[in-house]
Amino acid sequence: MDKIYLNGMSFYGYHGVFPEENTLGQRFIVDVVLYVDLKTAGMADNLEETINYAEVYQLTRDIVEGPEKQLVEAVAEDIAKALLNQFAKVKECVVKVIKPDPPIPGHYDSVAVEIVRTR
Repeated sequence: MDKIYLNGMSFYGYHGVFPEENTLGQRFIVDVVLYVDLKTAGMADNLEETINYAEVYQLTRDIVEGPEKQLVEAVAEDIAKALLNQFAKVKECVVKVIKPDPPIPGHYDSVAVEIVRTR
């Protein structure tokens, strides 16, 4: 199956289990992979035959910058559900939500969850 990637989308949200995360907020990075048959779009060179990347970005932004959740798992679920609901051509999606600076002690690049959802 063909894939569309939107990598490194960066947003500011208020998700987390600690009160300061809900008050101060933090940066979230989201990667999305959409499994779509792209043959017709490629042959026709027609946006109507594919997925509009700007719409995927805006949908993702609305969720990450929207109402707070305790868990990034819930944020990822909301994104996946919305993508599958809004874009009928999407057969499967992979959503990765990254917290580059969570308020937990230790040395690491980031923490993240990745989910795979299909129709």
